[in-house]
Amino acid sequence: MIVFDLECSGGVHRFEGWFKSSEDFALQQDRGLVACPRCGSAEVGKAPMAPRLARKGNQDVVTRPSTAPAASDQPQALAAPSLPPGAIAAMHALAAMQAEAIKDSRWVGDKFAAESRAMHYGDADQATIHGQATREEAQDLLEEGIMVVPLLIPVAPPDEIN
Repeated sequence: MIVFDLECSGGVHRFEGWFKSSEDFALQQDRGLVACPRCGSAEVGKAPMAPRLARKGNQDVVTRPSTAPAASDQPQALAAPSLPPGAIAAMHALAAMQAEAIKDSRWVGDKFAAESRAMHYGDADQATIHGQATREEAQDLLEEGIMVVPLLIPVAPPDEIN
């Protein structure tokens, strides 16, 4: 995962975005999937950011007491030092709820809109699916009366998971 500092048009709002790679950011931006969480603007670009350097192997680790709930099975990638413990706990809870919601779901990749339509119109068996759709595809599905819900945390396609 790579973290970018992003800002909406003119640098009005600044926020972080987590992506699989620089290419993934560019693809999502081209598809209109990157938007400012405050104003919804799709005119989002990378903001200047300070490098995040890892410590040397021979340096001591300074630990700070944490007020976040201790759970060894929670992913540590979300625990950025700048986030308050409550936000970290909320992100862990969201990730767990989303994982539970899609555990029996079938990944359909970029065929999400077509698969959803086929099920809605009776051309395919009903199933719980998840995949990728552009903002326009999702809006078209909703206008047709097809219920879709965006995933709050990005999901890696099954063939790209380590």
